[in-house]
Amino acid sequence: MLIVLVGLAFAGSETRLAAGVEVAGIEVGGLTTREARALLERRAKLVARVPIIFTVGEEQFPIKATSLGVEADWRVALETAAREGEGFGPVRGFKRLQTRFFGAEISPPVQAYTDALEYKLGRMADEVDRDHVEAKVVRRGLSIIVVPGQTGLRLDREAAADAIVRALAKFDRGAQVPLPVQVDPVEITAAELAPAASQARVAISAPVRLTSGPTRWKLPRWRMAKLLLLPKNGTTTLEIGGKEADAWFKRLKKAVERPPVDATFVVGGGDVRIVPHRQGHAVDVPATANALLAAATQPGDRTAELVLGTAEPERTTADAEAMGIERRLGIYTTLNAGTSDRITNLRRAVELLNGALVRPGGTFSFNDRVGERTIERGFRSAPVIIRDEYDEAVGGGVSQVATTVFNAAWEAGVKIVERNPHSLYISRYQLGRDATVNYPDLDLRFLNDTPNWIFVAGSWDADSITISLYGGGPERRVESSPGTMRVTGPARVRRVPDPTLERGTTIVEEEGSPSSATTVERTVYAADGSVLHDETWNTSYRGEYRVIRVGTKPKPKPKPTQKAESKQPKPADGPAGPPPGETQPPATTQPPATTQP
Repeated sequence: MLIVLVGLAFAGSETRLAAGVEVAGIEVGGLTTREARALLERRAKLVARVPIIFTVGEEQFPIKATSLGVEADWRVALETAAREGEGFGPVRGFKRLQTRFFGAEISPPVQAYTDALEYKLGRMADEVDRDHVEAKVVRRGLSIIVVPGQTGLRLDREAAADAIVRALAKFDRGAQVPLPVQVDPVEITAAELAPAASQARVAISAPVRLTSGPTRWKLPRWRMAKLLLLPKNGTTTLEIGGKEADAWFKRLKKAVERPPVDATFVVGGGDVRIVPHRQGHAVDVPATANALLAAATQPGDRTAELVLGTAEPERTTADAEAMGIERRLGIYTTLNAGTSDRITNLRRAVELLNGALVRPGGTFSFNDRVGERTIERGFRSAPVIIRDEYDEAVGGGVSQVATTVFNAAWEAGVKIVERNPHSLYISRYQLGRDATVNYPDLDLRFLNDTPNWIFVAGSWDADSITISLYGGGPERRVESSPGTMRVTGPARVRRVPDPTLERGTTIVEEEGSPSSATTVERTVYAADGSVLHDETWNTSYRGEYRVIRVGTKPKPKPKPTQKAESKQPKPADGPAGPPPGETQPPATTQPPATTQP
């Protein structure tokens, strides 16, 4: 009964919260749920704009609850607080008695703007986070020292977020709140780098010699010091490398290496001869670097052997023999014409064409082989045909080389897949068999439809340029029909105003030429007499302008004619008339004056 009476004595009212209950650090015991909620909301509003100072080491970050949208759910917290004092009669009394003596701290559920919180944590991490620094070996002059590493620091963002939100949900704004951090430890310690540092000291203690047969190179201490790649960024081994080593090996390779030479072809007349390939020598940089390091890190014989490897050519003698280039397939020559700059362009293009190889089934492109015609590539300004008229441009005359290649391919009997004729007829070229090119849009291309490779050979002398195609496979026979020129229209007329000529006066400055056309045929026969290609090539030429100068100067106006009057003097006395015994001559009129036109 006594126990029941005690329980009843402390049971209190069910409508009020048990004494000793705190929500977010505020005593709400004895209050109704409504009173407690009003109290908590009022206090929360008062402190919402008061910042809490959060610290990480010496860094301080003031944050307000309003800036992160931190809000506590007081309803849920008070429901939890109410359950601390619930129960029937004496049971409720004993629960409340326990709460009175031991207390009950209720933390309300809290929510915050996630994006705002993450942004704030990111800004804080930018100022707090510090990566660890590994221990490293450094060189100062010819001295080697080990620099110890430093641990790093990182904000524990997940734990910090929870601490910030919980602190801002409370009403205490006095004390600073430290935030949790994580230590970023070093991975390589100074002790682990001690052996590499010792090796480096030995490496630069005396000169090192590199030998290759009778040739020797001496590497003094300062040179070896620059070639060493000391341990850093987590490495523990000593190496030879880095920019200084790369530059030194580049110079060494230039002095020592012998590049390989591809097998090539030499032509003379209709014959072809293969010039065998030559192997080259190349420095094995990794092996030579290891040999240098091994020699430098031992106190005895400090001599290393240069390691050379064999450099193979891209085209060996066997490869050249397998290409089947055995004889001349076609040849064509055109004579030099034009200025010295134009002839220079011819020879430059021939140089670039010489040596071109076309695989079976492959296509030769004039523009791909010769490339863009520029001053930097050795071409000069010379006459060209632009829009049916003669002008000047860099590379003028290269179309003559294209014409020569076209005719060599014509005579070789290979398939021609692109050819563009000149817009004007040029009499020095074979009728209907000229070709023009313009980089990169107008090209000359032929297909190697033989079973063997084709070698394009170009040459020039004082009077002409020559292009030859060499190859193999079954022989072909080419028959061509010469074209005849036919006029297709009169010469176009261009009238040029001339202010120095009077109106109505015309002078023919250039006679011009009529437009014309021609047709040529080519039939290519295989060795067995079958027809491989039966082609008709139609070419139209636009005539050159008939240039007529037309006078525009106004004609001069004629000056007016002047008339003179004839006057007879009167006698001083008496009537007019002859003296007695004399006869008066008849009156005459003076002729008018004349004006030169």
